[in-house]
Amino acid sequence: MSNPDPSPEQTADRLALRELVDAYARLADRRDARGQAALFTADARVAVYDGEPDTTEPAQVLNGRDELAAAFGALRNYDRTTHFNGQSTATIDGDRATGETYCLAHHLWTEEGQRTLMVMSIRYYDTFARQDGRWYFAERKLITDWVDRRPSTP
Repeated sequence: MSNPDPSPEQTADRLALRELVDAYARLADRRDARGQAALFTADARVAVYDGEPDTTEPAQVLNGRDELAAAFGALRNYDRTTHFNGQSTATIDGDRATGETYCLAHHLWTEEGQRTLMVMSIRYYDTFARQDGRWYFAERKLITDWVDRRPSTP
């Protein structure tokens, strides 16, 4: 539960964290892999899970901005994507914070002449770090809850 009377600083931090989360999605949809990677600390870690992190091993682990940028570039394989962020929570403790964000990630491409749509329901478990007055992702766990892949018509 959130503080009923947050301080102006807490409100500003929450807004900055949400803007960071939304910037990640916006840059993904614009295929700006370097821009996405710049939202992370230099030593950041991203782990991708097909199921809960407490009960499954990561399917992929990326460390540092160069590995992140290379992986984010894979979105160029799709004709279009739309990442739609939903509910989001954050707990702030000084220059560190943790949070969870829900996202519906839509991926559109043509395969063997058939336009195809894949929708992924994902959650991000984030650890944030404030450096030089700015918030960054320090660690991001991407959890896939479900995937729906089907033919799509224009």
